[in-house]
Amino acid sequence: MKKSKIKEMTISEASSFFDEHDIFEFEDVREVTDVKFKLKKKKYVGLDIDLFKKIRNRARKLHKSEDSLIQEWLAEKVS
Repeated sequence: MKKSKIKEMTISEASSFFDEHDIFEFEDVREVTDVKFKLKKKKYVGLDIDLFKKIRNRARKLHKSEDSLIQEWLAEKVS
């Protein structure tokens, strides 16, 4: 079994991680009982699949999630 390292990650990153790993691979994982978080409301928009693939490829090269890259670009555009 692996020893886990505590790391903050987004929901998207955690989802991707656990697509490839199993919780039982880690010997020191304990159940968390007191999590506090604040959800932000989000609006999801449709993208052409070819455009999304280009964005995904760019995000991977930059080691970012697609969501954070799109957010960054849109924030620059509206500023």
